[in-house]
Amino acid sequence: MIKKIVLGLSTVTALMATSLIDEAKNAGLIAIPKSQSALLKLIDDVRNPITVEKTELGKMLFFEPRLSKSGLISCNTCHNLATGGDDGLAAAVGHKWRVNPHHLGSPTVYNAVFFEKQFWDGRSPDLEDQAQGPILAAPEMASTKEHVVKTVTSMPEYVTRFKKAYGENVKIDYKKIADTIGNFERTLVTPAPYDAYLNGDEKALSKEQKRGLKTFIDKGCVTCHNGIALGGSMNMLGITAPYKYAKIGDFRGDSNGMVKVATLRNITQTAPYFHNGQIKTLKGAIIEMGRIQLGTKISENEAGSIEEFLKSLDGKKPKIVYPTLPSETLSTPSQNIN
Repeated sequence: MIKKIVLGLSTVTALMATSLIDEAKNAGLIAIPKSQSALLKLIDDVRNPITVEKTELGKMLFFEPRLSKSGLISCNTCHNLATGGDDGLAAAVGHKWRVNPHHLGSPTVYNAVFFEKQFWDGRSPDLEDQAQGPILAAPEMASTKEHVVKTVTSMPEYVTRFKKAYGENVKIDYKKIADTIGNFERTLVTPAPYDAYLNGDEKALSKEQKRGLKTFIDKGCVTCHNGIALGGSMNMLGITAPYKYAKIGDFRGDSNGMVKVATLRNITQTAPYFHNGQIKTLKGAIIEMGRIQLGTKISENEAGSIEEFLKSLDGKKPKIVYPTLPSETLSTPSQNIN
């Protein structure tokens, strides 16, 4: 009799788990595939196919501070791969320690390949296009196309690597350099226990995390935080009430008032929250989102439950070995901190 009861409870538990997985998928949540070949199909781009030679060169350029005017700032400065793929600041700090004039924080670069749009105002369609912006932006790396190309082509190792990646007749121009950085960024994917769960591993999430996932769905968080990135699309900010820190900075979204929805992947590692970094805790961000986006009061207990689920989105980062960069030559442009 006891054995039958135990078997019955096991069956019910399995059905409940399957039901929640189905409910999550029906709500628009999508897992990172287990298969590397299936993942490659998602992150690759026929216009700039991923290769080992490109991604290794792109990694070097991602960590290359000499692309900046000062010679101090690299892509990794604001998108630190050792932490959450961002800089942990309320507003990004760039050339001459200048704070972003719109008081915008640096979004994470991890899993950015899954975003529909890049930048907070969604002005870039993909990572390759996005990579062109910060290098030239005065408050960020403050460089010029000419400086970047001259810096790269002045170092024989870079020239050799570009030829290996693209062929002997490659033209090393600014777009090609940015495309190569974007190619590397496409590989920065972090599969998490959440993905294992949606892919069928019912033990990948704890009971508390499953309860939080259910709350996340029932409260309507999936309305904006869906798809494989659990974000990355464009939406209005402050649908049911104004964001309480909207006056910090002058950012108001794109021409239609739309703002990119932040990804929830690795969200425990990317505080402070919102585009201007004014909410310090994840629980506080959850409660504020309920108020301004869903028109509902999310209790402390409910927010805590959702927070437990969000911990399951902390993913396994790719192993990044800090690259050894080429030595400068006499023709390498000098740096300018002014």
